[in-house]
Amino acid sequence: MSYIVPIGPYHPALEEPIHTKLYTEGEVIKDAEVYVGYNHRGIEKLAEEKNVIQTLVLVERVCGICSHSHAFTYALAVEKINQVEVPKRGEYMRVITAELERLHSHLLWAGIACHIIGHDSLFMHIWDVREVIMDMLESLSGNRVNYGMVTIGGARRDVSDDMRREFLANLKACVPIVDRIVEICLNDKTIAMRTQGVGVMKTEDALRLGAVGPHARASNVDIDIRRDSPYSAYADFEFKVPVWPSCDVFARVVVRALECYESVGILIQALENLPEGPINTGGRKLPKIMEGACVTRHEAPRGQLSYKVVGNGSLTNHRVSIHVPSYKNTPTVPFMLRDNTISDAGLIIASIDPCFSCLDR
Repeated sequence: MSYIVPIGPYHPALEEPIHTKLYTEGEVIKDAEVYVGYNHRGIEKLAEEKNVIQTLVLVERVCGICSHSHAFTYALAVEKINQVEVPKRGEYMRVITAELERLHSHLLWAGIACHIIGHDSLFMHIWDVREVIMDMLESLSGNRVNYGMVTIGGARRDVSDDMRREFLANLKACVPIVDRIVEICLNDKTIAMRTQGVGVMKTEDALRLGAVGPHARASNVDIDIRRDSPYSAYADFEFKVPVWPSCDVFARVVVRALECYESVGILIQALENLPEGPINTGGRKLPKIMEGACVTRHEAPRGQLSYKVVGNGSLTNHRVSIHVPSYKNTPTVPFMLRDNTISDAGLIIASIDPCFSCLDR
């Protein structure tokens, strides 16, 4: 028999409001529709009334998990319009925060995915590692969320030599733990049964639908803004871009796990080769946004984040347009749900690592 099964807007497997309508034959999903817009806050409109410092604070609140990514990308655009050069050490501090944030985001998602699967022991094991990363972010910025590390022209906080050595020791100690997590993810029968062959999105479909980030790379699409169009200090670091050919939920687990290795590698390189010099904590005079427009991109934890900033020579933004990874990845959800069972729907939706707080900005 045919049924219409609603999931959401509030669902125990999803931390943010989304409504997915499933059209089923028995337990098999034949089609699906996704509805968003339950969390709209008007951040883009608010930005038109804010100066650059107020906007940095505002855009960090677009998302609690990838807050640094938003401030980072906005600052890149304003600096390009105003022709501001960031000191090398300031660029390194931005990258260090960005990669710690990527580790935090991927480990958070992996833990939640294991919880949805029903593997709570691995969930707790992963979040134990995440807590080390959160402690590092707190030591660096004073906060566990909304780090406030970015200012126009540089970074707001530096790392001491003692803190640098402590971070290196923590990161190197995390590697064997991540090894064990990856080994379990690749070989555990429970994970395999719940993820392999589930929510398949082939490479050609990922390209056609415009998927980005780990979601695209799990469908064997080899893209990463950090490598393909280097910005900030990313050209200074060697790292690989993990891709996986199976194109299913299992691939999305594996890609994010492998990306943790690459983030640790970038962090170790940055901390071991941290340049001497200033970080530029910003001047006393509030900068105007000169006339002009600029689009900047950043490889946020969920994928390509884009900002278009338009200035008209005043202290406030004329326009700030934010294009988030979840906006690009959400249209893939109905496609992935088809021909799967209702019991897998929550996991498939969660597999894109959705942030509907970002999406409803």
